Amino acid sequence: MCGIVGYIGRREAAPLLLESLKKLEYRGYDSAGIAVLNSGKVAIRRCEGKLKNLEEILARSSVHGTIGIGHTRWATHGRPSETNAHPHRAGDVVVVHNGIIENYLELKEELSRHGSHFESETDTEIVAHLVDAKLSNGADFLTAVRQSLQEIQGSYALVFLNQRDPERLIVAKNSTPIVVGWGEGETFIASDIPALLDYTRKMTFLEDGEVGEVTAKGLRILDRKGKIVHRAVKEITWDAVAARKGGYRHFMLKEIHEQPRALTDTFRGRVSLKEGDVSLEGVPLTRSDMKKIDRIHLVACGTAWHAALVGKFMLEEIAGIPTEADYGSEFRYRSPLIDSRSLLLPISQSGETADTLAAVELGRKRNASRSVSGD
Repeated sequence: MCGIVGYIGRREAAPLLLESLKKLEYRGYDSAGIAVLNSGKVAIRRCEGKLKNLEEILARSSVHGTIGIGHTRWATHGRPSETNAHPHRAGDVVVVHNGIIENYLELKEELSRHGSHFESETDTEIVAHLVDAKLSNGADFLTAVRQSLQEIQGSYALVFLNQRDPERLIVAKNSTPIVVGWGEGETFIASDIPALLDYTRKMTFLEDGEVGEVTAKGLRILDRKGKIVHRAVKEITWDAVAARKGGYRHFMLKEIHEQPRALTDTFRGRVSLKEGDVSLEGVPLTRSDMKKIDRIHLVACGTAWHAALVGKFMLEEIAGIPTEADYGSEFRYRSPLIDSRSLLLPISQSGETADTLAAVELGRKRNASRSVSGD
């Protein structure tokens, strides 16, 4: 899950993009960046880490212009780094992306055969190269985007900027949210409503398969077949807190309904389709370590314990390793059978607790091969 923003109008874009991204930093804080078009040239500023790092870069090296896009990243394909940070560029095309391109390896190989060179490890850069290739073959900006989307499989909210087409941005959506805000002589784009509330209450929500042409005057929507879609502009009456609830009565209900997407986002970028490997950052277990494990202990409290119960079934079914789920408050008092072939996996839904720490300490004393904490 990442945060994307865009702007076209009469104001300086960079400060507005940065403030909008701050409202979306909860969606990703591995890296951040913006791209601003001015006098036929695109200036890109990117960094690893949180938005404050980008803010410091912009204070030292400002960018000017009234059209731009921005991104705050939660890493999926490619580790957190400045090189992998969005926006990504190929030729005249600059793009930001929330989602995952499932067939990016096939597309990358095809583009490489035709001379494309890639700087990052991301799936997003492939999209920029696709669109740039269509432009090079004579397609106009909107057509190039629509043709490229026909080759893409996966989920995406995309915002495109074209250095040679300074009068519009192009947005596209499939299985990932995107909203367009209407102003007076200016138009805003974001992943979520809170990023736009400081600027407008009039918004339009794209549906799956739609492409939008965004100008300073507003939005024109096309469906998959290129037919114009007429959709009413909605007036958002929520306050900032209610907007973060996404229209649900309370945050718990919102989180319940977000579970399918949260699970999908958790797996994104952690499985290499090319190598067949699974990358779990922060888990120092090698293949050799895993082969030595013959029992797993999941230790948790409260709602995290319910997650452990689900994990028990999944680990036993998929990994074929006997697994136990214990309450953290009871674990250290029952003399659990732990040795060097045991894996202790504490689970916490709200940070460290005394019971969790006690379980980890017990695992160390009983010579568990690894003690791994998870949130």
